[in-house]
Amino acid sequence: MNARVLKSKIANRLKRKRRIRVKISGCASLPRVSIFRSNRYLSVQAIDDAMATTIASANSKALGHKANKEAAVALAEAFATSLKNAGVSQIVFDRNGYQYHGVIAAFGDALRANEIKF
Repeated sequence: MNARVLKSKIANRLKRKRRIRVKISGCASLPRVSIFRSNRYLSVQAIDDAMATTIASANSKALGHKANKEAAVALAEAFATSLKNAGVSQIVFDRNGYQYHGVIAAFGDALRANEIKF
């Protein structure tokens, strides 16, 4: 993949991200959960946009996993427990410009399986 193609892929994802962020926002009772996917790891955080603070966060590197569907499920389980400890049971899911498919969908489905509503 040459540099021009990679640059346009990243630029297109950032355009999608901006379109999404215009429509959604989080607060203390209904935080925005943003997921980031790199080639190696996944990271996720629950954000209170009103106060600009992070309520809970987790990443697959700390759990010893890579960026695949099994790691997404394990990350969602760990993240769901930290959300429940923070007193959050409902969220707004920010897919961060990624397509809701594969790893992102596995993470979302695992969050729903752990009684986190969005």
